[in-house]
Amino acid sequence: MTDNLLLIKCKEYLKTLCVDISERCVGSNGNRQATYFFEKELSLRDWETEMVEFEAIDWVENGATLKSDEENFNVLVSPYSLGFRGEGELISASTIEELSKIKAKNKIIFLFGEITREQLMPKNFVFYNPEEHQKIISILENSGAKAIVSATGRNAALAGGVYPFPLIEDGDFDIPSVYMTEEEGLKLIPKIGKIVFLDSLSKRIPGIGYNVIGKKGNNNSPKIVVTAHIDAKKGTPGAIDNATGVIVLLVLSDLLKDYNGNKLIEIVAFNGEDYYAVPGQMNYISTNKNNFNKILLNINIDGAGYKEGLSAFSLFNLPDEILQPTKKVINQYSGITEGIQWPQGDHSIFLQFGVPAIAVSSKWFIDNISDQDITHTPKDNIGIVDCNKIVEISQALNTLIRSI
Repeated sequence: MTDNLLLIKCKEYLKTLCVDISERCVGSNGNRQATYFFEKELSLRDWETEMVEFEAIDWVENGATLKSDEENFNVLVSPYSLGFRGEGELISASTIEELSKIKAKNKIIFLFGEITREQLMPKNFVFYNPEEHQKIISILENSGAKAIVSATGRNAALAGGVYPFPLIEDGDFDIPSVYMTEEEGLKLIPKIGKIVFLDSLSKRIPGIGYNVIGKKGNNNSPKIVVTAHIDAKKGTPGAIDNATGVIVLLVLSDLLKDYNGNKLIEIVAFNGEDYYAVPGQMNYISTNKNNFNKILLNINIDGAGYKEGLSAFSLFNLPDEILQPTKKVINQYSGITEGIQWPQGDHSIFLQFGVPAIAVSSKWFIDNISDQDITHTPKDNIGIVDCNKIVEISQALNTLIRSI
């Protein structure tokens, strides 16, 4: 297929995933449409496919209202929170020490300041969960509080580019919660000790999701696993996070259609990287926990195709027989450079099991990951994507895989 045809395909895929499908959050109809679409495209290229089902929840909300003394405060519903309608005395904490001392039974807790500097990891998230976060969650769950209000700023490394970020984003946490900007939090401070009324319209919807796996080659051969997450946060088109990664998988599946090498090539559309419970990743680990030693290399694509700067291949623990052809490919393609190592992606799963990995992204994105304001927001749309970069990445990976 010519470069021009590949470029046309990329643009079609981008429109399908980011425009025609309205949302790709795990558990939603749009997410399932995306996985059906991906599986169909792999099948058309003669890949052996499998859709692996898991339980998930979708979530809908219709806003929230916080009032005290007839004064209204602007609040947002925490993702996956339970709904709430009621009133209670507003009590506060700005540190873990303060939180551990307050008497919160049947009251509404207001968190601000130091304790809300970064998003709390979901309580059952296994890949990164600081002891400090676990302690805060434990205190809150045992507090007897009716609801939680938090004032937050930016936390791009953990929560993406949104402002304010939700302090709590956890479908396994059952105290209703809302959040507000730091500026709005300053207005709420004088209401501490007074009665506040909170009406939060939020609902969890049980559903299912799928990982999609495509294979080509001998199942008994050593594996090269190429991954990208197909889900996106609710409220964002998820163009570079991570429709472009999925498109690389699709273009690569076309370029490798005739592959008959001595490795098993496995393409995986993970479902859950931007979801509190990472169900697709957990399912893959459970299924493959005794087989990671058969994986020669993971190539994970996330954040690729940004219109500014070069594409970046970040290298993790590559043995010489993979490192040398990888560096050769990087030098061969003018739009690709070696990037700094970064942990916020599904390649970390493979690294934890001792598998060498290459994380493919945009140099601008990984250089600015801690202060960018694009991901998890409406700004992450097709207008920021350069499909020429997607084609080049796909061609480079095709060259690399065939050379290993």
